[in-house]
Amino acid sequence: MQKIRFAIIGCGRIAQRHAEHIHAYGELVAVCDIVYEKAISLAEKNKAKTYRNLEDLLKDQTDIDVISICTPNGLHAEQSIACLQSGFHVLVEKPMALNVDDCNAMIEAAEKAGKNLFVIKQNRFNPPVIAVKKALIEKRLGKLFSIQLNCFWNRNNEYYQNSWKGTKYMDGGILFTQFSHFIDLLYWFFGDIATVYAMTGNYAHRSVIEFEDTGAVLLKFANGMIGSIHFTINSFKKNMEGSLTIFGEEGTVKIGGEYLNELEYSNIKNFNFDTLPAGNIANDYGTYFGSMSNHDKEYQHIIEMIQSGKINTDNAFEGMKTVEIIEKIYQSAKQLN
Repeated sequence: MQKIRFAIIGCGRIAQRHAEHIHAYGELVAVCDIVYEKAISLAEKNKAKTYRNLEDLLKDQTDIDVISICTPNGLHAEQSIACLQSGFHVLVEKPMALNVDDCNAMIEAAEKAGKNLFVIKQNRFNPPVIAVKKALIEKRLGKLFSIQLNCFWNRNNEYYQNSWKGTKYMDGGILFTQFSHFIDLLYWFFGDIATVYAMTGNYAHRSVIEFEDTGAVLLKFANGMIGSIHFTINSFKKNMEGSLTIFGEEGTVKIGGEYLNELEYSNIKNFNFDTLPAGNIANDYGTYFGSMSNHDKEYQHIIEMIQSGKINTDNAFEGMKTVEIIEKIYQSAKQLN
């Protein structure tokens, strides 16, 4: 069977991870970046064609199956729609977009083109996340009462220097760039959120970012559960914790570690989790770490879907739901300083 052929738009740090897994499971045939030196560097490692802008790539390429979009958040919608309308499947990095209207426009473009629109949701592949999702499907915890999500990471001022990160227009906020994978699990595990009360503040990054570096949120889900989120990028010197604790009528469970990568606590009536396989390591970007590196599993899934000829609408819809929750939080937020 012929390998699925990919192009990458945006040749920054996360693109290196994408290229690695495309090389393992498919074929990278083209790369594009307005900073042309970045495109050349990535292309040389993969014997791919280089482009200075997306328009030239879309006009020239007929041998691409999927375009992977690894550009700043604020470009995701416009570029995804252009690629879909040109007849390509699209994989877009998190977040899908910075508002629900753009997400819906992307989904509409995919439906009209008859193409897949995939959104990276890498935390779903963490072994403890998979195990807890299965337990929830099987209703092992009984009626669910409440949840607590903690996102305690470090992003220092140097991270934001001379970058699109930290700007409202291209970044959008730390829930989009740092923690959208965590917010994704709230919808995947528990469904829609009906009510949000939030407070945010910028305590340590006032000179470098245009939004919050810390937030506290109260939630009420459509199913009646309540929950809370505490998120910050002010953990001293390094990432501290990414955790989700679930309280149910017949059990309590906590997924923890720095990246939702450990099953830290489990006490469930007449049920024990099997020994979990080791997960992948976190994404290492040199001066900081991101979420668990599960892009290999993302690419395996995408290739299987495309080779099967199926169109996946759930993936993009759930990507939109993540953006919807983040929008609700920011719309509710009262800035404290």
